Amino acid sequence: MENILTSFSGTITPWLLGTFLTLSLIALFAAIMNWREMKRSPYFFQRLQAGKRLQTYLSTSALLFLITMGVTGYAWQTPQDQTPRMAILTHSKPGSAEQEVANLSSLVETVEEAAPSAFQLEDTENLGQLITVADQPFAAAYGSLPEEFDQFIPTAELNENSDLGALTFSTDVTENYEAINPREIFAEGFYTLYATFSYDGLSDGMVWSWVWRHNGELLEGGNEVWQYGKEGPGYIYLNPEEGFDAGRYSLEVWVNGELMTQSSAVMNSVGVSTNN
Repeated sequence: MENILTSFSGTITPWLLGTFLTLSLIALFAAIMNWREMKRSPYFFQRLQAGKRLQTYLSTSALLFLITMGVTGYAWQTPQDQTPRMAILTHSKPGSAEQEVANLSSLVETVEEAAPSAFQLEDTENLGQLITVADQPFAAAYGSLPEEFDQFIPTAELNENSDLGALTFSTDVTENYEAINPREIFAEGFYTLYATFSYDGLSDGMVWSWVWRHNGELLEGGNEVWQYGKEGPGYIYLNPEEGFDAGRYSLEVWVNGELMTQSSAVMNSVGVSTNN
């Protein structure tokens, strides 16, 4: 025990352990609160959002706990002697100054000039030129609903009052499913992209599908029987494990095989800095 305390003294290890352990407990407490919210909430979308937050907080708590254990294990190791040692060569002869200069010249001659970068900005004052995907018009029609997202037969028909509003993209939503800081251009990286919408004139028994695409290529989606009533707010989210790459991410929402609404967002870090 004395050796352990000695290895910890005079270092920032206790502060690191305390910080990581505190953050782990905070994340665990948040996970418990979201678990209670998921069990008690009477609304589907609220339960879904609480469940997603629960998963995130549990993962964060586990990761912080593993980091704490790693720091503890590293600090527990016996310190190694890092004192530099030099051997004195009693029969060595120093090289002449002329020889050292000759060797240096030969080394310089062997260094090849690095090839210039193939990427060049035509106009460094206009960073917006990098948002090439955002300037392209959004293709409205993809033909038909992909077969893998058309697996159910509806028991309720669409009517002239059936409507699904415009999609609004954001990285966070309120408890009423309203977008926080909505926009059309986002940074590349790891986060959750929400698409909020309002609906009216729908009926339980209809079949709805959502399809995500990246630069026109099918990415993922879903298909289920509608059971959320006639009207209200809702959202669809995307959180790819590999993160968001540069390009255009589009979302289509279909009801009973008909395209009801669609929109797209562009992922480009330079675009975010010029848009703000």
